Amino acid sequence: MNGRIHSIETCGTVDGPGLRYIIFTQGCLLRCQFCHNPDTWEVGKGEEISVEELTADIKDYLPFFQASNGGVTVSGGEPLLQVDFLIELFRELKKLGIHTAIDTSGGCFHRSPHFMKKLDELLELTDLVLLDLKHIEPEKHKELTGMRNDHILDLAAYLSEKNIPVWIRHVLVPTITDIDEYLHGLSEFIGTLDNVEKIEILPYHQLGVYKWEALGLGYKLKEITPPSQERVDHASAILNKGKQNVG
Repeated sequence: MNGRIHSIETCGTVDGPGLRYIIFTQGCLLRCQFCHNPDTWEVGKGEEISVEELTADIKDYLPFFQASNGGVTVSGGEPLLQVDFLIELFRELKKLGIHTAIDTSGGCFHRSPHFMKKLDELLELTDLVLLDLKHIEPEKHKELTGMRNDHILDLAAYLSEKNIPVWIRHVLVPTITDIDEYLHGLSEFIGTLDNVEKIEILPYHQLGVYKWEALGLGYKLKEITPPSQERVDHASAILNKGKQNVG
């Protein structure tokens, strides 16, 4: 089976534990205003690469995974748009004893019987989910990403029900997500989950602006500067309070 792949990073250190082989899939339903990979949005683009090709390449990195407790992370774009591909890939990786992770924003999650059956099959092969929660307030989430977040929060709840280990990731954007009211709201939601192992605050940056300009897209957040370390630490303290309140 082939997947549509945007790019590959062979020794990543920020998308899960240890050294990671990171596969960036092509296609995403969200249109986040701060996205640093807008070239991954369009569905049906990207390079077609087979599970066999990827697995053969990944095998070369087994010593790095074993030395660092690393593995393979599938990111995007939105990897859950290619759930059949992920199932086949992760099945092969599990034969090799490789730790598997999915970095998802949950934008395509829905509870249709067919999708849920496939998702359950995938989760049985998944060691970790990196879940990107963009904004806790539904209409603000829609302003920021083009989509409400009801189904994304539903995915978070479902992962908790299934007891799938999760790292919550939250991009801290001054004047948009870096507001105490919203941080406390997100913290309260995190407090309802039983499976959160870690919370990562990702400071907003403008490293992807050149891609927006190259694609002829208008970048709305040009006037926003990255948050201070003080605000990052403040947000981390609030969200981790929610994690500590679990149970």
